[in-house]
Amino acid sequence: MIFHKDGTIPKEPNAIFVFGSNLAGRHGAGAAKVAREKFGAVYGFGRGPMGEAYAIPTKDHDLRTRGYGPIMEDVGAFLRYARARPVKLFFVTRVGCGYAGYSNLEMARLFLQAPPNCSFALPWKAFLT
Repeated sequence: MIFHKDGTIPKEPNAIFVFGSNLAGRHGAGAAKVAREKFGAVYGFGRGPMGEAYAIPTKDHDLRTRGYGPIMEDVGAFLRYARARPVKLFFVTRVGCGYAGYSNLEMARLFLQAPPNCSFALPWKAFLT
């Protein structure tokens, strides 16, 4: 597995910035704001690929934290997407660990089956290796 310093952005030209979002697609703070400003995340769209970004919704349309089960389903969809694009590097932020309030352990374990083209924030290393 590949790891990167938390809070950094990818420098690789083939990188996709993976961030936690809300279903309303309000990318106004944290990694979501970075995704909108630097990687083409589209305001109003809160799930899936857009530009050089991929949104995993951890909050609902009303900005309430989503349950673990629905987030797990969206992470599964992301992992299938990443596996199907082995030439891309998926730069995964600490999805769900900011405004959604989940712990590093809770969220990192959803990514245990990630393909080798995913890079994770260093705080998740202890849970993924």
